[in-house]
Amino acid sequence: MSDKRGEATQVGEAIADFADYLRLVKGRSDATVRGYQSDLATLEEFAPTFRSFSIVTLRSWLADAVQQGLARTTIARRTASARAFSTWAYNHGYLESDVAARLVTPKITRPLPHVLNPDKAADLVSAGGNQAGTPQDGTTPEEAELSTAESQRDLAMLELLYATGIRVAELTGLNLSDLDLKRMQARVTGKGNKQRIVPFGKKAADALTRWIDQGRAELATDTAALFVGVRGARIDQRQVRRVVERAGKTTGATDLTPHGLRHTAATHMLEGGADLRVVQELLGHSSLQTTQIYTHVSAQRLKAVYQQAHPRA
Repeated sequence: MSDKRGEATQVGEAIADFADYLRLVKGRSDATVRGYQSDLATLEEFAPTFRSFSIVTLRSWLADAVQQGLARTTIARRTASARAFSTWAYNHGYLESDVAARLVTPKITRPLPHVLNPDKAADLVSAGGNQAGTPQDGTTPEEAELSTAESQRDLAMLELLYATGIRVAELTGLNLSDLDLKRMQARVTGKGNKQRIVPFGKKAADALTRWIDQGRAELATDTAALFVGVRGARIDQRQVRRVVERAGKTTGATDLTPHGLRHTAATHMLEGGADLRVVQELLGHSSLQTTQIYTHVSAQRLKAVYQQAHPRA
């Protein structure tokens, strides 16, 4: 390790070396490296040399970001960039101590997810199955059969997403062999290739049965995939998002995504009395803290109902 302590080394020169380290040693993407460089370029204006690189300077730099009205997420990202650069600079002899290690990352308040009420969710699922590829006057018998198959598929996907709260990637990754219609459960492969069993109800089971016996039998060229596109290959996530968005617009739930349907399913399970840890297992969350956001959603809705219903609210 070269010892550069005491030198008025230009921070800008070191940032360039740090960027090479991120790209070549750590394997970070070009976009990530550009993000670090962008953040540190603003820091260089406050600390052009390592002699001026101090905790006081760093806090002034972040305070300036606050005065500019930058978002908390931006300030948190800048803090992370400074901490990473400081550690690298200390390890390479530019600093006598890891100065930025004392910086505190501002707490990010995650927005509460929007959820549908149960009636709206039911309308959405039904609408999604009814409106996909609706045959028009003058369509050929083959086109009519295709629209029916698509409708059966879309209904089955929406029913399963709402019944289980699984991620869109987990849905598209499902195989026929992962499904147990008799027991009404599916084997889902989540993040980190971790598998879990998720149950679903009769409505989802009925929709899946119709899709498998009729629509899928007509469309599928992929013998393994549970859900396929019109060309018969495994359906991709973009197609599923289009189905959810289209169904959402039909029922007035604009900007709905598969993840929004996941939020809705989790909230409805908790409001129905499900234990938080059970919901954690069903959703495939590694941390209970991630699942706890849905308790805040429920509490918010409870407060709204109280304010509407109670005479002294």
